[in-house]
Amino acid sequence: MRPEGIQWTPPVQAENDPRPPTQWRRILALFRPYSGRLTVVGLLVAASAVVSVTTPFLLRAVLDTAIPQGRTGLLTVLVLGMVATAVVNSVFSVLQTLISTTVGQRVMHDLRTAVYRHLQRMSLAFFTRTRTGEVQSRIANDIGGMQSTVTSTATSLVSNFTAVVASVVAMVALDWRLTVVSLLLLPLFVWISRRVGNERKKITGERQKQLAAMSSAVQESLSVSGILLGRTMGRSDSLSREFTGQSDRLADLEVRASMAGRWRMNTIQIVMAAMPAVIYWAAGMTAAGGAPIVSVGTLVAFVSLQQGLFRPTVSLLSTGVQVQTSLALFQRIFEYLDLTVEIDEPEHPVTLTEIRGEVRFEGVDFRYDPAQERPTLGGVDLRIPAGGSLAVVGATGSGKTTLSYLVPRLYDVTGGRVTIDGVDVRELSFDTLARAVGVVSQETYLFHASVADNLRFAKPDATDEELVTAARAARIHDTVAALPDGYDTLVGERGYRFSGGEKQRLALARTILRNPPVLILDEATSALDNSTERAVQEAIDTLAEGRTTITVAHRLSTVRAADQIAVLERGEVAELGTHEQLLAADGRYAALLRRESPVAAVAP
Repeated sequence: MRPEGIQWTPPVQAENDPRPPTQWRRILALFRPYSGRLTVVGLLVAASAVVSVTTPFLLRAVLDTAIPQGRTGLLTVLVLGMVATAVVNSVFSVLQTLISTTVGQRVMHDLRTAVYRHLQRMSLAFFTRTRTGEVQSRIANDIGGMQSTVTSTATSLVSNFTAVVASVVAMVALDWRLTVVSLLLLPLFVWISRRVGNERKKITGERQKQLAAMSSAVQESLSVSGILLGRTMGRSDSLSREFTGQSDRLADLEVRASMAGRWRMNTIQIVMAAMPAVIYWAAGMTAAGGAPIVSVGTLVAFVSLQQGLFRPTVSLLSTGVQVQTSLALFQRIFEYLDLTVEIDEPEHPVTLTEIRGEVRFEGVDFRYDPAQERPTLGGVDLRIPAGGSLAVVGATGSGKTTLSYLVPRLYDVTGGRVTIDGVDVRELSFDTLARAVGVVSQETYLFHASVADNLRFAKPDATDEELVTAARAARIHDTVAALPDGYDTLVGERGYRFSGGEKQRLALARTILRNPPVLILDEATSALDNSTERAVQEAIDTLAEGRTTITVAHRLSTVRAADQIAVLERGEVAELGTHEQLLAADGRYAALLRRESPVAAVAP
């Protein structure tokens, strides 16, 4: 599936391909939805260019006809025409700026939302191997860095190009010989600007990478967790030194980006600024040697046109440099948009109106990496009837969490299948899957928002009464009600205003509010003390009533009541049965139980 609103094509471009580079085609495609507005801008630009070149001709008439012949009426008309030209050009300029800025901002909006939507569709594996700061930098710094390019560059290119063409035509009409002299050095200037653009493009790529690294460092070290770790490990000073070094490198890159080709571009401006003097000199020398080749009025009008030519030419060359520089930013954005979506909704998804909640693992294999020699999970066959419970236990690294994450499609199986009510989860619509499966993990995530907003993330249209009911079921209502602002209390960054047990119960209340028929509990109480664990376990028991429950357990004391207990060993089901059956078998489960609590292992 393609990101909404924009047609994206993979960046495949063969060498010596005569067609425009793929990246250019993709950039131009960004503006295609706004072709109507851009056409209006083009017409305004053309009209402005035509109006602008009339001024030198009016000036020639003033100097060669109106003033020498004393024709005051004609002089008045010509002067009013020059004033009217300035007024019309100002109006056209304002309209161009308004339309082009609007189009540019819409293009940036399209890019931001396309990248965000695309990343929302990436699998959990992408985010486990990518720093959050890097993702944020692509959306904020890279797209933000393109603002001037997409908001003003298109108009600048069109207006300057049109002004150059109109000026050259008018100059030829005045005197073709002076025009040839004026344009002799133009090819050299174009070559210099391209060299400068390539240089700045390379530096810009380095700068954006450094920005991403610095953004990641800030996101990691200045979060609540990062501050706690830095302070308790005595690393605050070293983190500050590392950030100083990164900032210093960024400052150097900014200076290099600003100064790259600066002398060469300034040389172009110096030469162009000197050209009117050369024209005056050439005209003066011919006049000294005989009859002048042009009249004074034509000479002044020509120099006026020449200056009108040089300004857009320099601007056009500078814009070309800016566009080449921005290609590095577009390339980084397209890299994210070209990421393969590993977990996608099927073309014709299955929607279940009523979900009973039967879950099956049928010959399930899973590898995080296709080149992985031994699968993380292999040959797993399990059935959890609707309303039943399965506990998954085993040593660290045995694949417990991975198994549970296959049900909500946080990962996709590499062999076999996982079904809900007989339908492969890969065939279900995302909406059905989200309604069917709720996940409560050890890593509870709360937004920096109010308690009510955090709960309503599960059900945006939930009433206040529903929030209270869910909170009571999770044994957290009394705690929230006792706060000065109650359910309007801000939970703080990652919920640090609340204890671990309170955060877990808020997460449970959020899941209760969603009311899923299948519940995944991923070591939801493993990091809690005994008294807090009991309170949370009571809430879990309430939540699990009447639901199909898969519990990934670290503490075996929490899984005795499960209908089935599966013991995983190196990704395979080594044992399966009830607590009593597995204890009587005196196998791996009993060994795990003895290791956790020798007394519990012999208790009935």
